[in-house]
Amino acid sequence: MSFEPKQKVELDPPKDDIISLDYLSKCDGTNPDYPTYVAIKGTVFDVTGNKAYGPEGSYKVFTGKDASRALAQSSLKEEECRPEWDDLSDEHKKVLNDWYTFFSKRYNIKGKVEGAANTS
Repeated sequence: MSFEPKQKVELDPPKDDIISLDYLSKCDGTNPDYPTYVAIKGTVFDVTGNKAYGPEGSYKVFTGKDASRALAQSSLKEEECRPEWDDLSDEHKKVLNDWYTFFSKRYNIKGKVEGAANTS
C-alpha cells in the first residue's frame, strides 16, 4: 500500500479533543448534520466527503466507530469493526499500523475516542 497521497493533502494540526462514543456513533455518514468519522487505534479521522465512507460506500462499515480490528484483518464484517486489536498477530498489527499511517496522511485528526487506551 502506498502511504503518500497522489496529491499532497494540506492537513490541519491534529486535535486532542475527546470524542464520546455516542457522538462518534452519530458520525457514520448517514446524518447530514454530522461529519463522517473513522477511528483507528482510538484516533478519530474525519473522512467527510469521501464517497467510499458515505451511506452507499464500500467502506461505510468502518464509519462512526473504532474499526481497528476489522482494518487490521482487512475485513468488511460489521462484527469485526471494534477497537480490540491487542490480541492480533504481529502481521495484523503491522497492517493496522499501515492503515493508521495511510489515514494520517490523508485525513484530519479530530481527537481521541473517549476511554481509548493510548497505545499508538
